[in-house]
Amino acid sequence: MGFLKEFKEFAMKGNVMDMAIGVIIGGAFGKIVTSLVNDLLMPLVGALIGNVDFTTLSVTLREAVMNGEEVVKEAVTLNYGNFIQTTVDFLIVALCIFGMIKLINKASNMVKKPVEEAPAEPAPAPEPTAEEKLLTEIRDLLKEK
Repeated sequence: MGFLKEFKEFAMKGNVMDMAIGVIIGGAFGKIVTSLVNDLLMPLVGALIGNVDFTTLSVTLREAVMNGEEVVKEAVTLNYGNFIQTTVDFLIVALCIFGMIKLINKASNMVKKPVEEAPAEPAPAPEPTAEEKLLTEIRDLLKEK
């Protein structure tokens, strides 16, 4: 029973809950960015370079083996078009995360940074104690002799 209680305490800590929320939102954000790349950006890039569909770009390493209309062995291909799309997807997500972290750091620095005040004048030197005054008089008397 101690294990379950310890796990519950761990799971209910603020940092774990924040992280869980971040993962959920990050997953949803990833889907949005993937759609942006697949449905908007890559078709535009493909159109600019000659109506290329990046999802179909591949290199065939071994042709499919056919027996009439029946496929005996599938073709072996390197689908580098999907890799290009996934790389663009990653770069956009990384850029967005970088921007968000930069914005959050800037905002937290503004909140933490107190308003700078003009430096106060230094405090005057403290008055010597009675003992210090007496020692000074003794020193001066000894110098005279």
